Amino acid sequence: MEQPLTRYVRALRLAGARVSAAESIDAMRAVAIIGYADRALLKESLGAVLAKSVEEKAIHDRLFDLHFRIEETPEQAEKSEAEDDAEKSDSESSGSPGEAPPSAGGMPGGGGGGGDGGEAQGDSFTELAQSGDEDRIALALAQASAAVGADNIRFETQTGFFARRMLEELGVAELERRMLAKFDERTSQAGAEAQVLIDVRRDMLMRARAVVEQRFQLFGVSATENFMAEVVAERSLAAIGTSDMPRMKVIVARLARRLADRHARRLQQRNRGRLDIGRTLRASAGHGGVPFNVIWKQKRKDRPKIVAICDVSGSVARHVRFLLLLLHALNERVADLRTFAFSAHLEDVEPQLQAMEFEDAMAAILWRLGSGSTDYGQALIDLTDHYPGIIDRRTTVLVLGDGRSNNGDPRLDLFQGLAEQAKRVIWLSNELQNRWGTGDSCLLDYRPWCTRMAYASSVTDLEAALDDILLAYD
Repeated sequence: MEQPLTRYVRALRLAGARVSAAESIDAMRAVAIIGYADRALLKESLGAVLAKSVEEKAIHDRLFDLHFRIEETPEQAEKSEAEDDAEKSDSESSGSPGEAPPSAGGMPGGGGGGGDGGEAQGDSFTELAQSGDEDRIALALAQASAAVGADNIRFETQTGFFARRMLEELGVAELERRMLAKFDERTSQAGAEAQVLIDVRRDMLMRARAVVEQRFQLFGVSATENFMAEVVAERSLAAIGTSDMPRMKVIVARLARRLADRHARRLQQRNRGRLDIGRTLRASAGHGGVPFNVIWKQKRKDRPKIVAICDVSGSVARHVRFLLLLLHALNERVADLRTFAFSAHLEDVEPQLQAMEFEDAMAAILWRLGSGSTDYGQALIDLTDHYPGIIDRRTTVLVLGDGRSNNGDPRLDLFQGLAEQAKRVIWLSNELQNRWGTGDSCLLDYRPWCTRMAYASSVTDLEAALDDILLAYD
C-alpha cells in the first residue's frame, strides 16, 4: 500500500511542495483508513494532509490525476494476480498430458500448420502484445517501467532509452531473433510474417514510450526544471537574458522562502535559549534538588533592519534588479527595509517599489536615476543631508556597486561616520576582486570601514550575502 503513495510524495517534493516526513506518515494513515477505491475522496484527503499553501494545492491537483491515472493501486495488483492465477489454472486443467497449450492471439505460424509454432509459443512478448488484454498489457508495462527505473527519468531525451529498456525487460529479444530469421528465409510468406512482428514491436514500443512520457511528466519535468534552475542560479547575472527572467523570478522566490525558513528556525532556537545551569540548580534547591523549573538563558536580539544603497548605473543595474527582487521577497522577515538608488544623485525608492509592480517600478527607477555620471561622494552627501537618523545601531547597511566614482571625491569621512553609526556594513561588488582599486575604483578606500566586502556575480552569491545579514540578527 505504501509504494504508490511513496512515489507520489516524491513527485510532490520534486515539483517544489515541501512535504515533511511527519506529513508523509499522516498521508499513509489517511490512506489506510479510506483506501484507494474512491479517487475523489483520496484526492481531497491527501490535499488536506500534504498541501500547506495555495501553490502546493495547485501542485497536488495537477500531479494527483497524472500519478494515479498511471499508478497501479494495491487492489488492482491483487486483482491482476488473481486473474493470472485463474487463467493458469484453467489452462492446466483443460490440457491433456503431453499436449502443448494452444498458441495465443493468432500469431504467425502459431496454428497447427506452421513450422515456427514452437518458437511462437515460447515468445511471451509477442503473446502479450497480441493478447488484446489492455489491462494485462498496461500492468506488464508498469512493472517493466518500475524494473528499469523509469521514475528516475530527468530529461525528455531519455524517453527512447527507457522505452527500449522496457521492451528488453518484457523479452523483445526473442521477437527480434525470430524476425531476423524470417528475413533470412527470403520468401514472400516469411516477409509477411516478419512485417507482422515488426508491427507488434512498433505497437509495444509506442505503448512503452507513452508510459515513459507519463513518467517524465510526473517526475522528469520537475527534475529538469530544478536542474535548469541550478544552472541559471549559478550563471553570472550579467549573462541573464530576457528568456531567463520567468525562471529567475521562480528561483528568487524559492531562495527567499529558503532564507525565511532558515531565519525562522534560528529564531525558534534563539527564543528557547541555552540552559542556565546555575539558576536551574538554585531554583531546584527547594525541591530536594529536583529541577522542576528549567531556566533558559536568553539574549535579546535586534529585529532585522536593512538600508540598501544601490548604484543603478548601467554596469550594475542588472545586479540591482535581482538583489531588490530578493530583498522584497523577504518582506515578511525584513519588515524594516529602506531602499535608496543613485547614479549622479540619491533618492529613496522604497515607496515606489511598494506602490507599483516590481518590474514597472524598476523600469521607472532606472529611467529616472540610471543615467548620468556615477558619483558615490554625492550619494553619501544626499543620504546624510536628506535622511538624517535613517541609520542606527541596529541597521545593516547593504551597498551594491562597483565603487567607480569617475575620479570624484569618495567622501570617505561620510562613509566612516555611516559605518560607525550602523550595526554592520556589507558591500557587494559586481567586479572581480583583482579589479578593485584599479582606475577610478574606490573600493579599497571604502574597504576598511566595511564589515564584509565581497564579489557577487550570481543570485546564489546574493543569497549568501543576505543569509549572512540575517544571521547577525539571529
